[in-house]
Amino acid sequence: MRLVIQRVSEASVTVDETITGSIGTGLVVLLGIRNGDTEEDAVYLLDKLLGLRIFPDENGKMNRNIQEALGSLLIVSQFTLYADCRKGRRPSFDAAAPPEQAQALYTYFLEAAKRGPVPVESGIFQASMRVRLINEGPVTIWIDSAERRG
Repeated sequence: MRLVIQRVSEASVTVDETITGSIGTGLVVLLGIRNGDTEEDAVYLLDKLLGLRIFPDENGKMNRNIQEALGSLLIVSQFTLYADCRKGRRPSFDAAAPPEQAQALYTYFLEAAKRGPVPVESGIFQASMRVRLINEGPVTIWIDSAERRG
């Protein structure tokens, strides 16, 4: 699993002219799922996400996590995080999980996040979405669960 995380002052996701999720201060999380990923990957990444100290403290130093910053999460599925552009001009998405597996893990991640300490909003799996955000900092970080395995 792979997360691209952006610290935002506001963000929203729209599907068919309807806002499906909207947050103020918080994190936009683009979630990609690779073929072979497991619930263990989701648990690992959610723990990392909630613990990331990327919000400023009273001295402007990145020293607070999302809960301490009173922030929210906006989680959006994005299979294109597993695009392979090494050959030719058209990306290959062979590494991305098939839709059934990806949807199950996306739902698992989303439900686990909603049981956590901060408000959670989301997009709609496999929908064509418009994501709007104001990136603060800018701060953009990615985490991949494959890295924990070495």
